[in-house]
Amino acid sequence: MARRILIVEDNLDLAGLLVMHLRDAGYTVQQAGDGRVALQLLAEDPADLVILDLMLPGLDGLDVCRRLRARADYLPILMLTAKSTELDRVLGLEVGADDYVTKPFSIRELLARVKAMFRRIDAMAETPAEPEDVLKLDGLTIDTWRRRVLLDDEEVHLTGREFDLLLQFARHPGRVYSRAQLLDLVWGYGHEGYEHTVNSHINRLRAKIEQTPDRPRYILTVWGVGYKFAETANA
Repeated sequence: MARRILIVEDNLDLAGLLVMHLRDAGYTVQQAGDGRVALQLLAEDPADLVILDLMLPGLDGLDVCRRLRARADYLPILMLTAKSTELDRVLGLEVGADDYVTKPFSIRELLARVKAMFRRIDAMAETPAEPEDVLKLDGLTIDTWRRRVLLDDEEVHLTGREFDLLLQFARHPGRVYSRAQLLDLVWGYGHEGYEHTVNSHINRLRAKIEQTPDRPRYILTVWGVGYKFAETANA
């Protein structure tokens, strides 16, 4: 079955161009011109990926992204922005976008980003869960196949990026990561220079899994270097 993509873009010429090229690449494509219509379409016919413009009439891209990330199910989001300031790109990542492309962009680059996102999803779903794919770490249970996290047997709802970040740490307890390394490993290419995005995601992750976020038990700060997952969490 062809992957389903929803394009949320109020520029009809650009939306039409994207629809044409994505369909030529083998995807099933729908489009919406504003955020409210997009959310309605997704409620009626879920997509596998959303290409979401930042600047939309009415409900803008950031608001749509926040609402999608508030849902329990994970939906990959590629954000489009005509703005060139660092703040706008960082805001998109921090509210939960998986990747972004800044206008003007080449169709070839956008198609490459879409393919990379689907490859990553496929890689995570390639094999059924084996016993080692359920990590149990001092009250924290991470089910890598179902992408579920339990803290003392209570489910913790994480965004896709928060889950990937936690899993990267939990699979390598004691290993120290710099912010740049985490960007490369978890976010992938194209995010150089946005190390403070890692800080924001770790702060939100700590707020969800740490009993006392300012005295973390799992994700520890290594001053002057970056972060690590506590080795004692394996005990």
